[in-house]
Amino acid sequence: MLTVIPTPIGNLEDITLRSVRAFLEADYIAAEDTRHTSILLQYLGVSKTLISFHRHNEASRTAQLITHIKAGYRVALSCDAGMPAISDPGYRLICACIQESLPFTVLPGPSAVLTALVGSGLPCHEFYFAGFLPVKLGKRAAELRQAAIRPWTSIYFESPYRLVKSLAILTETHPSISVCVAREISKKFEEYKRGTASEVLAYFTIHPPRGEIVLLICGTLPK
Repeated sequence: MLTVIPTPIGNLEDITLRSVRAFLEADYIAAEDTRHTSILLQYLGVSKTLISFHRHNEASRTAQLITHIKAGYRVALSCDAGMPAISDPGYRLICACIQESLPFTVLPGPSAVLTALVGSGLPCHEFYFAGFLPVKLGKRAAELRQAAIRPWTSIYFESPYRLVKSLAILTETHPSISVCVAREISKKFEEYKRGTASEVLAYFTIHPPRGEIVLLICGTLPK
């Protein structure tokens, strides 16, 4: 049995009771970063065998974990923060379970995407999420142009080192479009910066951003 466990995106108190129980019942815990997950498990008072499961070893580890599941072991899958398989490892393992007709369940829990969307104040009845913005400048510019013309809110994860440049690209063509930068969600320095693209760019040009960032862009024709 595989249990997919979302983990807190900042505040450890956001862990759910079902997630704690799943960790306690697991024979193995597949973790994106065993050091990071060890901190969470220590906070919860859980001691289990950890198996590293990240993008560099996902293929080989998937085969290993499938063998464990077939043997009747209970495997828990977690990532550093948020929901596994959403811009994190996990998709390959879930697909393997489906292909092998092995049982699995996905627990609800913390999500930076949905938390940022609701907190942004931008239209949330329809939205588009595309993970991290492309690193290459041309592809990033093309994606931001598409975000500006979609009739719904677009959501991206973004590096603090590239945020100002992304806002500058957006400001070049759509300076008045509404955006929100959600930063360090659920942590001590949580911040939602709302305004036009040009206003938010000016703010972060003066105040260099830090931490985990979600960039939200309101389409030009929201319903």
